[in-house]
Amino acid sequence: MAGEDLVELKFRLADGTDIGPTKYTPDTTIASLKEKILAQWPKDKENCPKTIQDVKLINAGKILENNKTLAESTLPVGELPGGVITMHVVLRLPLSDKINEKQQDDSQKKSSCSCTIL
Repeated sequence: MAGEDLVELKFRLADGTDIGPTKYTPDTTIASLKEKILAQWPKDKENCPKTIQDVKLINAGKILENNKTLAESTLPVGELPGGVITMHVVLRLPLSDKINEKQQDDSQKKSSCSCTIL
């Protein structure tokens, strides 16, 4: 495999820090990229994704699908010779239990009614 067939990517986190750059083959799946992001996630970050479902990758304004490959999801490989493609990482973390409890309490308050008999 020739070196020019590789795609060089870096992943930009919400706070502006980067993971990478690292070179990947065009047949690498988005799911495997997300697994590598999880493995390289900075340990000092407050919010840490647990699974690949918690991570969304965005390239050129599109959310990339897990079952697609880099070749199917990015710019054609030869279009940016020697360039590094930056993909943005967005977390979709589950809501904490406290927030869920508060939402349930609020919904119960809204749906209740009271009657007064004179």
